[in-house]
Amino acid sequence: MTRPLAAVVMAAGLGTRMRSRVPKHLHPLVGRRMVDWVVDAVRALGSSPFVVVCSPEAQGELAASLPEEAVLAVQADARGTGDAVAAARTALGGHDGPVLIVPGDAPLLTADLLEALVKAHTDGEAAVTISSIETDRPLAYGRVVRDASGDLSRIVEERDATAEELAIRELNASLYVFSAPDLWWALERLDADNAQGELYLTDTVGDLVANRRRVAVHRIRDSAATEGVNTREELARAAALLRERILRAHMLAGVTIVDPTTTWIEYDVTLEPDAVVHPFTFLRGRTVVRGDASVGPHVVAHDAEIGTGVTVGPFCYLRPGTVLEAGSKAGAFVEVKNSRIGERTKVPHLSYIGDADIGEDTNIGAGAITANYRPELGSEKQRTVIGRNVHTGSDNVFLAPVQIGDNAWVGAGSTITEDVPDGALAVARAQQVNKEDYRGRDRNH
Repeated sequence: MTRPLAAVVMAAGLGTRMRSRVPKHLHPLVGRRMVDWVVDAVRALGSSPFVVVCSPEAQGELAASLPEEAVLAVQADARGTGDAVAAARTALGGHDGPVLIVPGDAPLLTADLLEALVKAHTDGEAAVTISSIETDRPLAYGRVVRDASGDLSRIVEERDATAEELAIRELNASLYVFSAPDLWWALERLDADNAQGELYLTDTVGDLVANRRRVAVHRIRDSAATEGVNTREELARAAALLRERILRAHMLAGVTIVDPTTTWIEYDVTLEPDAVVHPFTFLRGRTVVRGDASVGPHVVAHDAEIGTGVTVGPFCYLRPGTVLEAGSKAGAFVEVKNSRIGERTKVPHLSYIGDADIGEDTNIGAGAITANYRPELGSEKQRTVIGRNVHTGSDNVFLAPVQIGDNAWVGAGSTITEDVPDGALAVARAQQVNKEDYRGRDRNH
């Protein structure tokens, strides 16, 4: 009978090399935190118990945001990877089956890769199965040392390796599956006699070999998928690879991305088939783009909903709370925030629409502004309501709270401070005065 799988994600590192006050695993990466990518890959295996080990600095944020099935364990002092896993022991309870251990700074991991490692361990009935890679990139990883017969002997960290060991091309990918009893036995025997004065999880492997426990190596072909992030440069590299994965998945699902090299789409964005995304477009958060919509070029959308057949851009900014209903348009140099634009309504160019509700079949003239903040009415933003089939002129300002009725017209250059009834024409601007012979006057008197 196959025993249930437990999992431990090691996310307690402070990330000194990131040169940041933010714990390494909480750095944003294509719309998620770094650790979220790892947690998502691990939870797909259905492991239980599932423990995330964090630092005291990250405890508060992670406690409020991890999936329900994940249990948080705190590594009080940064004493190495062996100590991090030991910190999870209480949370793992009496689990005596296999334990998957992965680093929380490897956001390129996939569920398929981890599942293959777990299967290799189960099939091999080993005390521990480690993962290894070969790569030409100069990675500061531990070396997999083998004996004369080619069997795994031990793992040596780069800082403790001899010149001969540094020449080894087989590297430890820092993914492990242990038998729980063997894991606890080996962790209790660890010491900090090494270059960093830490408890290395890798030392458990050599100890198990020395005590004639069965160990196995699972070779991973896709070395990039296992790479960790320790610097800002590596963070950017991981972001680029994750972005490529996201874009490829959307394109295979029927979305046209005209130029993937200049397009950035975050993880939680939803794109329906036959949507078109033009170059230099950045879709963030939980933005939704329905089918037959055209977005870009040079568009930023964050937590916005773009309906079927909508046209957006160029140079358009859709801020959180924006809803563009079917067939509507937000054109060149338009900014929309916390507003609903009705079906077939057009905001063609050079306008700011904030905290507004606009009905269907309305046309908003160029240079429109909804002035949504009036200090004399309190700290909350005020809303503008514009009805159906309304025609506004160029350079209109709507001083909220104000309501424009259905089928109304607004003259160009008007600042609207009062409600406009259905079907009315509103003109609110200073009367033009022409001064004759103005050029010839002495304007100093």
